[in-house]
Amino acid sequence: MSRALLHRVAAGELPPTLRLARPEAMVAFGKRDAVSPGYAAAACAARAAGFEPVLRLAGGRAAVFHDQTIALAHAMPEQRPREGIQARFDATAALIARALTKLGVDARVGQVPGEYCPGEHSVNAAGARKLAGTGQRLVAGAAHTGAVVVVDGSDRVRDVLVDVYEALGLDWRPETAGAVAEERPGLTWEHVRDALLGEYAREHEVEEARLDDATLALARRLAADHRVP
Repeated sequence: MSRALLHRVAAGELPPTLRLARPEAMVAFGKRDAVSPGYAAAACAARAAGFEPVLRLAGGRAAVFHDQTIALAHAMPEQRPREGIQARFDATAALIARALTKLGVDARVGQVPGEYCPGEHSVNAAGARKLAGTGQRLVAGAAHTGAVVVVDGSDRVRDVLVDVYEALGLDWRPETAGAVAEERPGLTWEHVRDALLGEYAREHEVEEARLDDATLALARRLAADHRVP
């Protein structure tokens, strides 16, 4: 779906589009994972844990989505998308951190040593536990900035990634996987979604819309490219 939105925005068929979704359980593998000798074993480990393996749109290593995470996808038209890579990373990570801070979380931008899918634009709690990761994908005429925010269920992230990362030959520290609700008990998926929307609305004109038939049809055609045998 994120790829379909990106291409339709690039073609001028849709305006800049933000999508916040509640995904099903999946492990999203990056291109570097897909060429690893342990990729097949890692995909099997994901399935054995009840997570569908998929190929992710943006870069990075294997990341986890489930129904207590928020999948964020922001597609925007860009005539020279490479020129704004750093600025988009900075803005997205800062926005997520602001939203979580307003919910009472000690949210900071930066990589936690030993985190899964490491990146300098991760968002963490108190410099110790990863709460969100970001990524980008560029095409001619547009850029996609994506993120996954773990609202709850960090144990599910840890449990599946232990075997997946072992198969891929990647070292990490499972204790660095955190969740927003573990920092501020009582926060729900809807609280975090609304906080993110509020921050986007401060910087953009946000209008709710439905996914149109053309986007849905394109997403169905593209789905095969992201399935893992």
